Amino acid sequence: MSYGVTLQKHRRLAILRFLKDCDGYTANGSIIRDVVNGVGVASTADQITTELSWLKEQGLIALEDLGSLLLATATARGVEIAQGLANHPGIQRPSPRP
Repeated sequence: MSYGVTLQKHRRLAILRFLKDCDGYTANGSIIRDVVNGVGVASTADQITTELSWLKEQGLIALEDLGSLLLATATARGVEIAQGLANHPGIQRPSPRP
């Protein structure tokens, strides 16, 4: 597996993990980008937008375009993946936590 694909899978997991912990499982794309970069998964605004669209296509988030920003909300399946209760081949499986 290439470094780019590995990074992409980690980026998707980081997004879902963050949304899982947000009030209402919802955050905007700008904040998501800052958080993902803050956990060491370097991401541009375009990469975040692409991954949010991909997660929506997979049914793992709902995505609302408010013009100046994107609003992402995790679905029940997205939260299950973030918790490690379910798997998806395009998303890094979370490591067990102590």
